[in-house]
Amino acid sequence: MIDFQQLKGKTVAITGASRGIGKETAALLAGLGANLVLGARNTDELHQVATELGANTLALDLDVTSESSVVRFVEASVAKFGRVDALINCAGTGVFEAALELSSEDFDRMITVNLRGTFLTCKYFGQHMLQQEAGRIVNVVSVAGTTALAGCAGYSASKFGVLGLTRVMQAELRHKGIQVSAVLPGAVATPFWDGMTQKPDLSNMIPVQSLARHIVYILCQPEGSSIDEILIMPPLGIL
Repeated sequence: MIDFQQLKGKTVAITGASRGIGKETAALLAGLGANLVLGARNTDELHQVATELGANTLALDLDVTSESSVVRFVEASVAKFGRVDALINCAGTGVFEAALELSSEDFDRMITVNLRGTFLTCKYFGQHMLQQEAGRIVNVVSVAGTTALAGCAGYSASKFGVLGLTRVMQAELRHKGIQVSAVLPGAVATPFWDGMTQKPDLSNMIPVQSLARHIVYILCQPEGSSIDEILIMPPLGIL
């Protein structure tokens, strides 16, 4: 039996928390009594989320592509709550074009946000967790991090990288009290798709609330076990 009450009073930092997976996971954790540190670039939406979730929520401007911004985010989290027990990396971006048509600027942006941003947050929160000899890191990757999908050249390149980074961190940190997990979802029904010219049918995607529950489940593994990777697919498979 999974004890979800173990999250009460724990502090969880979430990147990309203003909408989508990050927002839904934050709402679920707030209901379980966790302290939350929410980071995103869209501060208007972020502060609205924090207001809805209550007093034990700290909302901070965060640009995961900026090392100084990430360092400030970590320092403010620890200053507010004393320690951070878990990090959930949800920040990400995607442009879907064939490899030969993708602009260098869009490619660089995906590598910088998705891969470098995950590296920076893992690095600095990981250093904090080493000091307390405990912690959990959950990186939201994608099925595109293991599967070659047409039109996902830059996105897949960044997500393959995130999965590789996650596996290396597992090897480096599992014996030091830190558990690192990768969540690999198929298509999830979130605002991620809003900017697309031809918006896909969200009704066949994974409900974002369902994915949030899977993430919280990972945080609540009983002592003596951990989840390295979990693949979560829509009922009809890859869309």
